[in-house]
Amino acid sequence: MSEISLISTNTRQDSKPLRIAVLVSGSGSNLQVLIDAMQAGALPIEIVGVISNREDAYAITRAKDADIPVAVLSHVASGKRMGIKTFESHASEQLSAWQPDLIVLAGFMRVLSGSFIDSAPAPMINLHPSLLPVYKGLDTHQRAIQAGERHHGCSIHVVTAELDAGTVLTQALLEIHQKDTADSLQVRVQKLEHQLLPWTILLLAKGALSLDHAQASNQQSMSLPTLPLKLYLND
Repeated sequence: MSEISLISTNTRQDSKPLRIAVLVSGSGSNLQVLIDAMQAGALPIEIVGVISNREDAYAITRAKDADIPVAVLSHVASGKRMGIKTFESHASEQLSAWQPDLIVLAGFMRVLSGSFIDSAPAPMINLHPSLLPVYKGLDTHQRAIQAGERHHGCSIHVVTAELDAGTVLTQALLEIHQKDTADSLQVRVQKLEHQLLPWTILLLAKGALSLDHAQASNQQSMSLPTLPLKLYLND
């Protein structure tokens, strides 16, 4: 999964929708964007299931309202938070049952192990609220403001065992306003997320962007844009 390429749109030989599983922890606004695009026929995808590590995540309601299967893996019988090994065991079993083509981490707030990532039945991408490789981890908006950055945004990258360190596929950028706070910047960046995620998945679904190792190797001699692909957007 570490080698990525742009490929011609005729690489996907079939017209079947891209089967997607989504991992969530919170409100699920990006999940809703994908649901809306799927239902409108704007994205050639089928969301085959949603996994939440929180039983109070509003994303669960969004998925159920769209008749999408949901697995809630949040607590053990004692009421304590489910350990990561237990979570990964159940999540791996569920993903194997769903057999997605792509796994999307959208606001998912647990760090996954390398063994889970490597054994997943499909490539895994994550939506992160910064212009990676800067500001990995949490509190990205406040950190960007405090550092005096002129630009900020969000990235979609391949998930690896190292936190927020996989190949960056796409980014959306905006200018930081002098009046911006961490909260206002979060709202502005979330609007970018709602455009970047479906755009990136469309590129993957149409075969314009590939996560396939063999296809990447075959494209080495071609003159292709350098990753990450960037959208410059301002409100």
